[in-house]
Amino acid sequence: MDQKKMNRVLVASLVGSSIEWFDYFLYGTVAALVFNQLFFVTDDPAIGTILAFASFALAFFIRPFGGIIFSHIGDRIGRKKTLVLTLSLMGVATFGMGLLPTYQAIGIWAPILLITLRLIQGIGLGGEWGGALLLAVEYAPDEKRGLYGSIPQMGVTIGMLLGTIALSIMTLLPEGSFMTWGWRVPFILSALLVVFGLWVRKGIDETPSFKNVQERGEIPKIPLITTLKTHWREVLIAIGAKVVETAPFYIFSTFVVSYATTNLGFSRTATLNSVMVGTIVTTILIPIMGALSDRVGRKPLYLYGTIAMALYAFPYFWLVNQESVVLLVIATVLGLGIIWAPITAVLGTMFSEIFSAEVRYTGISLGYQIGAALAGGTAPLVAASLLLKFNNSYIPVALYIIFTAIVSLLAIWVVKDRRGQKLDA
Repeated sequence: MDQKKMNRVLVASLVGSSIEWFDYFLYGTVAALVFNQLFFVTDDPAIGTILAFASFALAFFIRPFGGIIFSHIGDRIGRKKTLVLTLSLMGVATFGMGLLPTYQAIGIWAPILLITLRLIQGIGLGGEWGGALLLAVEYAPDEKRGLYGSIPQMGVTIGMLLGTIALSIMTLLPEGSFMTWGWRVPFILSALLVVFGLWVRKGIDETPSFKNVQERGEIPKIPLITTLKTHWREVLIAIGAKVVETAPFYIFSTFVVSYATTNLGFSRTATLNSVMVGTIVTTILIPIMGALSDRVGRKPLYLYGTIAMALYAFPYFWLVNQESVVLLVIATVLGLGIIWAPITAVLGTMFSEIFSAEVRYTGISLGYQIGAALAGGTAPLVAASLLLKFNNSYIPVALYIIFTAIVSLLAIWVVKDRRGQKLDA
């Protein structure tokens, strides 16, 4: 494949991932700032925040079902067709959220409709990530697979960056305007991004790996059953490895918005800006770490990030609790950039390398989405609940971060590095 076509493949992989995560993180941040007041109305603000985070977590539990549905299509019909479906589904759900009436207008139907759209979001994202990743990895030259596999991972931080910028601009509005209509604008404008994403993906061919499986007549009738029969160990490894990549990330990026503004007195704009700076650094570092993994291997970088995450848990909260905007920025840059970036940069490529082509979409989606369900969306909820139970002490939350690192270290210990080897050898 010539470089021009390869660039289009990478853009198609990146843009879909960016849009999906823009939609997703938009919800997570607005849950901390708005939904606890406009949709989950209670007498105790802390309970409202927990309910808002619970709705954020709910979609993570539906994501594995989205992964199963769309990975079935992806392993049987093709990666490309699946990516069009997932992008459209999530775009419709996010656009709809921006138009929803509040609890004050329609009562209990407001949170019910919001949760319904949130579940649709989760189903879409459950299938999107695996397809976007395989589009990049299965087209990549063997010697650049780490770099190419890190490109769709940039979509996580780019999507978050777009969402953070949009909300930072909206928070400059007067409080009344922001709470009435300002928060809705990014949700509604996401429709434009979806149209662009669908246009970019037009004309992309199926991946070489999927074509080879088709030619050999090895497409499984029910990919899920085949995966669980032949690759159940790899699925468990992927679930465990995902834990440290997802839980600390949501604490550093989503939970901190509520914690810093409610408990420490930071302004919303200052908190969102600190997350934005950390995200910019992370976005730059991800492809650098991906390229580095082509030289030193995926596993060494993953181990470095995981061990560093455990060691950083208490220093992170100490920095944040100094109530200094500068130290809040430094804490976020260290957590999201220096420590988390190498983990996420190699994760997708490492997952792809442990599954065979005929069940690769299903295998990586199961591991990634179940891991995300167990530790990702629940992280802000767990952290908020621990704060409430232990009188706003951050010590239990720091210990939770350390626990996620230990789980992932145990999971990854048996993985063999396949840097430079043929993907479908």
